[in-house]
Amino acid sequence: MSELRAVEVRKPGEIAEAAAAQAVPFSIEAEQQLLGALLTNNEVYDHVSRIIQARHFYDPVHRRIYEICAERIARNALASPVTIKAFMEHDAGLKELGGPAYLARLAGAAISSHAARDYAQMIREFALRRELIGLGQDIAARASTVSVSDSAEEQIKEAEQVLYKLGEQGVAERGFQSFLAAVTGALNAANAAFSRGGGLSGVSTGLVDLDGKMGGLNRSDLIILAGRPSMGKTSLATNIAFNVAKSHKLGELPDGSHGTVAGGVVGFFSLEMSAEQLAARILSEAAEVPSEAIRRGDMTEDEFRRFVKAAHDLQNCPLYIDDTPALPINQLAARARKLKRTMGLDLLIVDYLQLLRAASAKDSRVNEVSEITQGLKAVAKELDIPVIALSQLSRQVEAREDKRPQLSDLRESGSIEQDADIVMFVFREEYYREREKPADHDLDKMATWQQVMESCHGKAEVIIGKQRHGPIGTVELSFEGRFTRFGNLEKHRSWDPAE
Repeated sequence: MSELRAVEVRKPGEIAEAAAAQAVPFSIEAEQQLLGALLTNNEVYDHVSRIIQARHFYDPVHRRIYEICAERIARNALASPVTIKAFMEHDAGLKELGGPAYLARLAGAAISSHAARDYAQMIREFALRRELIGLGQDIAARASTVSVSDSAEEQIKEAEQVLYKLGEQGVAERGFQSFLAAVTGALNAANAAFSRGGGLSGVSTGLVDLDGKMGGLNRSDLIILAGRPSMGKTSLATNIAFNVAKSHKLGELPDGSHGTVAGGVVGFFSLEMSAEQLAARILSEAAEVPSEAIRRGDMTEDEFRRFVKAAHDLQNCPLYIDDTPALPINQLAARARKLKRTMGLDLLIVDYLQLLRAASAKDSRVNEVSEITQGLKAVAKELDIPVIALSQLSRQVEAREDKRPQLSDLRESGSIEQDADIVMFVFREEYYREREKPADHDLDKMATWQQVMESCHGKAEVIIGKQRHGPIGTVELSFEGRFTRFGNLEKHRSWDPAE
């Protein structure tokens, strides 16, 4: 049975004046029952150690009893009223409760060890509530102190981070699990993916061959999408974002809960382009209106009508854009957490990696990029979503005869290549061949050039240079430059990821 007991708290900076009493939640009875069960049967510790720690106990004496029990059990030693007594004979707090006899009363009053897990959950719940109360008090105290170096915006960001971490503590640690449990989880994940269509293990990109090579966009993966300027890496990222967002569907999951069953909610950090420019690119693809015509306003009446219709159809698309420039990696993580908490989040895209800033000044750019990539991987794991980060390539690509990029072309490649689960490169041979056009009077070279151009026109390659859980290789896609749109080659039927 839970109870509320008044405790005295003091305001910061005040010594003589006591603050008003603040009621905090706790349950002495639950703590007593759990400790009694533990002192009676040490195997209870295996069931509750993943749920609570000593710091979750409200009563300091109970906290010390649990600490000693945990330490002895970890050493394969017996924890009983008799053995614990030797370590607490001089404990002042225990003496107030009746001395070593209190340990015997705890063991004697324990009702059932089967209920220990429920008591542990209750103790943890009350501990989290007390931390929430403490956090609220800290926020209020800090906000009441006006300081030039401590802005309100910074306080909000830090409070949000602490609150999110506190929320994550509400999930008990999983610890070891049997292979049967792991296999069951893998089968459930595969079944959920298969039910979305396509037999994919992750979220579909809407591009058949790319999905076939990657198995879709898998949760907790950091995917680096790299390329030289004008190769179309931003276009490919926006195409994937659009395909995922437009096919978003909610429904009942295999475990009976309600959530995303197709597509997903997409967060897009656009550090290079404004939100309006990014939206124009997406609408260009959806309405099939050339992007340059949209920029100039040089559209026919039919094109403008299609553009307006596409905007109307997609206005409720779950695609959220943040175009704040030079964003520090810790702020990006905080904003991603907030988006997942408020709107949901199934895919995060960052355009592009080199425009992010480290949370603190570093002695070299390599160390800064290392902190950024590690931060992005941490976001992917923490939020359990795929993260696609775009990246620039060094100019050494241009010096080679074969312009196809490789892992060594990544800027600050050590950290990017190491932290990424997948590294993909966008390559369009047509871009380079156009710049090799011979003089009009050289008919032989012109004929050869035209044949080459015909073979690579409207095509693009996505080169998978690293894939931690799958094969590497090249995927061919179609590319329509007028609409900045990547698509499936004609060998595939027309396919809609929302089907």
